[in-house]
Amino acid sequence: MGDHTETVQVDYDPGRISYERLLEIFWESHNPAGRNRSRQYLNAIFYHDERQRRLAMASQKAVAQKIKGTVRTQVLPVQSFTLAEDYHQKYILKGHDEIYNEMARIYPRHQDFVASTAAARLNGYAGGNGTRDQLMKEMDMLGLSEKGKKALSNLVR
Repeated sequence: MGDHTETVQVDYDPGRISYERLLEIFWESHNPAGRNRSRQYLNAIFYHDERQRRLAMASQKAVAQKIKGTVRTQVLPVQSFTLAEDYHQKYILKGHDEIYNEMARIYPRHQDFVASTAAARLNGYAGGNGTRDQLMKEMDMLGLSEKGKKALSNLVR
């Protein structure tokens, strides 16, 4: 496989959500004591600057105190980030033809589809993430036709 680590890069608006809150969400959805299987599946938080490093290290320490154990998740500087191959992008969404085809119509250029926040949200819902209540609040902002909304609504129960 090589010398890479599979990860996600989160682009966020600090006016809407803080880096500290993103760290909280990370730790809530992550097993900090989990063993690293390999470099490819490394448990890590990558930081971009000194402020992020300090906050990540402080959150790591707080989690260690909370679990009363060793946190194996590493805090490391970002060295580079490369998008996964096209066939990996929005992979789950691509398995739902009706919804995916609407996104492909809205975003005919694949790079626009990959960069789309709406497509990312739909991919998350298709993967079983998010609640029906969340979906209903944002359904009209996702760009789907009535037929697409119905397909998505049926998917998220």
